[in-house]
Amino acid sequence: MANNKTPLQDIFEKYRYDINIAKKSRTWFEQQALLLSKKRITPNQVLKNDPSALTTNLLPGRLYMYAYDPIGKGTLPYYDRFPLVFPFSKTPDGFIGLNMHYLPHKLRFTLMDRLLTFKNNDKFDETTRLRLSWQLIDGVSKFALAKPCVKRYLKSQMRSPLVNVTADDWATAMMLPVERFVGATTQQVWLDSKRAAR
Repeated sequence: MANNKTPLQDIFEKYRYDINIAKKSRTWFEQQALLLSKKRITPNQVLKNDPSALTTNLLPGRLYMYAYDPIGKGTLPYYDRFPLVFPFSKTPDGFIGLNMHYLPHKLRFTLMDRLLTFKNNDKFDETTRLRLSWQLIDGVSKFALAKPCVKRYLKSQMRSPLVNVTADDWATAMMLPVERFVGATTQQVWLDSKRAAR
């Protein structure tokens, strides 16, 4: 039987969510990120991977990827053109959420592992989401990594539909090399985030 899966679908299957993933070594994360970077995955491939995952309906606590072009980008030190966000609060003109791209891969998993204390079930499927609010994590030391990830997004500046990443694919999405920072290198953004999280 022919394999009709796209290369990206194969990657998502290979890296299905593993509850122990946050406990792996830093070297493991670096190796996985390097392997995925060699596949040259682009935001465009993510947007075209599974048309059924595209939506315009945002629900807090889910994980989304999308193309974004911020207002006032000329005054920002840097920004991500393809955010990976857990929204936690809707606003009249958009939403506020945690853009996981602002952390290096291992720290993304560390934060995600801690955020899982707010998951609504243990199924890790399309019904799983985080019951999260800034009030729950603000000022709590074990959630300090969330601080540099908090960003506000405007609906008017979204340049694609949302890719709804189901919970069984959260781990894979965390490792995909699709962050697109403008104004600074990825390494500089991550260094700044580490400092801000102290």
